[in-house]
Amino acid sequence: MTADLRPAADRLAAIIRDVSDDRLTGPTPCEGITVGELLDHIDGLSVAFAAAARKIPLEGGGRPPVPDASRLGEDWRDRIPARLAELAEAWRDPSAWTGTAEIGGGVLPAEVAGTSALDEIIVHGWDLAVATGAAYPADDPALDEAVHRVHQWVGAVVAEHPQGSPGLFGPPVPVPADASPLERLLGLTGRDPAWKPR
Repeated sequence: MTADLRPAADRLAAIIRDVSDDRLTGPTPCEGITVGELLDHIDGLSVAFAAAARKIPLEGGGRPPVPDASRLGEDWRDRIPARLAELAEAWRDPSAWTGTAEIGGGVLPAEVAGTSALDEIIVHGWDLAVATGAAYPADDPALDEAVHRVHQWVGAVVAEHPQGSPGLFGPPVPVPADASPLERLLGLTGRDPAWKPR
């Protein structure tokens, strides 16, 4: 089963373009990670998941480096959105979702890798938005199907690892019964939907 990554990638790209330089050292919901470091992580995952879709192994097996804002360079507001567009385009090919894909130093079913990519751009889109004071369009109908699909996948992972998955998700955070689908997803990934920068 395929999924369209473009709506979530487009939302994240729009948020990235509006991040001001004075926000780069600020905190994010990702514990110990600054806005600049999160941007570097998004840059790297965009390249890695696009390569996974195209079945092109990356040097070093695609293991994610430790996020480092010093790698951003001067063109990050253009480069990262362009790479997100390439990521979404790579997963438009139905063959991307078949067989296996190499990502993060491991080999996964391609459908799992594609869903993981979708999770990354939705959740980090929210991370970046709340860290920088931007709005994340949680009620955008274009994201409904993507949020639902990712929620199902994350829910299955959490069912197997209820105390969190190191390197993937933290322990789930309880959310109100009337929480939105996005808030329920965030809670499953170990995020507090009410998080704000201190």
